[in-house]
Amino acid sequence: MTAGLARLRAEGRDLLELVLLPGMAVLLPWRLCYRIFRVVSRFEFLYRESCAQPYTFACRQGWCKDLTQWQRHRRLVMMVDQADYYLVRSRSLGWMRRHMDVEGTWPEPGQAALLLSFHWGCGMWALWHAGAAGMRPHALVAPLRREMFPGRWVRYQYYKARNRAVRDALGNEPLDTSASLRPMIKTLRADGQILALLDVPPNQVAATAPIPFLGMQARMPMGVLRVAVEQKVPVTLYINGLRLSDGHRFLRVMNLGVHDDLERLARLVFGHLEALIREEPVLWHYWEVAGLFFAPPQAPNAASA
Repeated sequence: MTAGLARLRAEGRDLLELVLLPGMAVLLPWRLCYRIFRVVSRFEFLYRESCAQPYTFACRQGWCKDLTQWQRHRRLVMMVDQADYYLVRSRSLGWMRRHMDVEGTWPEPGQAALLLSFHWGCGMWALWHAGAAGMRPHALVAPLRREMFPGRWVRYQYYKARNRAVRDALGNEPLDTSASLRPMIKTLRADGQILALLDVPPNQVAATAPIPFLGMQARMPMGVLRVAVEQKVPVTLYINGLRLSDGHRFLRVMNLGVHDDLERLARLVFGHLEALIREEPVLWHYWEVAGLFFAPPQAPNAASA
């Protein structure tokens, strides 16, 4: 296959998987769209890059009893997660209230706070719910550079647009902490708010520590939690999940307060992630790199946590 043909096929696949299929959510009532997604999720040629080999670790540990069903559910979760970009751009907060159950409340606006979650479920609507409640956090993000997407213009444009949606939902520019956590600390000291997803693979962060996780010892990122303890900032944990049976979403907001013991806070927070994985393992997006959490420490390729 020539390089030009390979590029064309890759771009066509990205157009289908990132734009055309999830973009149907703009045109259809959600319940009908989700039923179509469930049918389409049977097609094994879709999302091969994410579904072909990512679950070796999960299967070895006994988390996927039926690989065919597991991969089908993974395709379904990916379609919904990507469709949410189009939904937040085309639907109202009233739509969100009809299609998402909410438990708990966000912190008071205008106070220093850490809003934390994981790469589990479909998290876009949680950001819009937080913004509607007056939260104005800066999201911690990794830099998005064109060279990270060689020959994948459609994919690059999609994730650029998705990052803009995060900024618009939260009403604040994201922070790049790949070099230092100082911008995060400065924001918190000025009574600002920070939003971060904690379950970052350990080879991408500077500070990790071993804690019990899924019946083993896992190395989990500690930088953000250490800042919470040292700066005495209250922690709020939120979970934005998806009910696979009908596509209904749920949001759980849990105010964990201020902690002075890093290890205890880490066990509490990552204990919630373990409970979520046990609740619905296929909703965790990081199975393809799960083995890294249980591997011996390696040198990080970024300085964030």
